[in-house]
Amino acid sequence: MVSSEHSNSISENPELPAQSERVKTLKHFPPYGSMNGNPSGDTCPTCRGTGRIPRGHEDQLVAVIPCNDVRLKPRRTKLYVCVSMALCLFLCCLILFFLFPRSVTITPVSVLSVMVYFTPDEVEMQVTNLINATNNNFVPVEIVDFNVQGLITDIVVGKTKISNMTAIQSRSQKSYLIRVDLLIKDKGLNSYCKSSSFKIHTLFLELQMTMNISYLSHMEQLSLNTFEYIDCGTNSTIPHPVSG
Repeated sequence: MVSSEHSNSISENPELPAQSERVKTLKHFPPYGSMNGNPSGDTCPTCRGTGRIPRGHEDQLVAVIPCNDVRLKPRRTKLYVCVSMALCLFLCCLILFFLFPRSVTITPVSVLSVMVYFTPDEVEMQVTNLINATNNNFVPVEIVDFNVQGLITDIVVGKTKISNMTAIQSRSQKSYLIRVDLLIKDKGLNSYCKSSSFKIHTLFLELQMTMNISYLSHMEQLSLNTFEYIDCGTNSTIPHPVSG
């Protein structure tokens, strides 16, 4: 009769195996989740005091870290922040140094040759000049076009436009040959250039130069006025310097 009642009590209480399993687990793993530091307090409802997180519920859990945890007080934080700021400032200064726009200049060098052709009513001349273009930037400079206008005694005697000039590389200087075609129609100048009573027929030529360039995503125009003397009575192939 005793054994029968004992078996009936076990069958009537199916929770006894679960409780015994829990007791065995608590022996190996202390309870978690005590708010007052007492291990005999309430266990964590998430892990049920086992210290183990159920699989498949990681995205639904929130970790609680004590305020005195060393992970909340990283070492050398100020040093890392200062080094990062200094590195960013150095990179910005470096970029500004290389990309800051610098000057691009054109400089007249000399008159290389003057070819003179006489017609009954006009004097035609081909004046070849050498100019230097200097690029002080760290990026190449594209030359869009180059315009030259020749004047004698404030009278325009010729215009030239060049659109196929090569680019100027970074931190370099490049020389260009510029030919200007001049046509003198004034009767007084015609007589002066064709007269045989003068050995040297000197004319003062003013060249107005404009160069349109493109670099660093913007356009810029350079201008230069040059005064040079030429002989309109005969051909000249001896280079001589000019003044800007």
